[in-house]
Amino acid sequence: MKIASYIDHTFLKPTTLVRDIELLCTEATLHQFAAVCVPPPFAKFAKGLIEGSGVKTATVIGFPFGYSAIESKITETLLALVDNVDELDVVANISAIKNGDWNFVKHEGENIIPIIHKKEKKVKVIIESGVLTDEEIIRCCEIYAALGVDYLKTSTGYAEKGATPEAVQLMRNNLPASVKIKASGGIRTYAFAKELIDAGADRLGCSASVTIVNESNLN
Repeated sequence: MKIASYIDHTFLKPTTLVRDIELLCTEATLHQFAAVCVPPPFAKFAKGLIEGSGVKTATVIGFPFGYSAIESKITETLLALVDNVDELDVVANISAIKNGDWNFVKHEGENIIPIIHKKEKKVKVIIESGVLTDEEIIRCCEIYAALGVDYLKTSTGYAEKGATPEAVQLMRNNLPASVKIKASGGIRTYAFAKELIDAGADRLGCSASVTIVNESNLN
């Protein structure tokens, strides 16, 4: 298993510097990670740095809390598409999920996901599994599968609990094969990364990507 091909090499700190993105893209190109995931203001810059490398560019929408207005998320989405990103990681409205407002959750997805797919880009919806009950995770699987998302993603990395093999397995058991899973949040070792992949993850969001690859070479 070539672990690098599973990894979205990620840097999403509010203090992000240009040199952070330069290093991120250099490492991604060297190790051939699946994608770099960067803050929206750096998406176009990152796209230019990795052009021709085979590495995808991803950015985040409604990050990290997900409770911005649908109109705001649509605007962020359109701007990211102008920057020609390949993949958009959209934070669901976690507050709506916790309140059981499933009509809002569905309505939000209906207004954002088609915009991304119209441009033939990939959408990953982040549901913040670490703060959800199993029942809430299952309901999210049902809604977003029906909306045709490309990936359901566990976490932003900003909640108190990130990805777990149990959450990934639960998602895999309740999603069709057409919907992939991205695990993120707290993935710092090769052993844990492999555990998540074994549980059903197709992609991993990591900032410790280089460490994970180096550890994989020792196994």
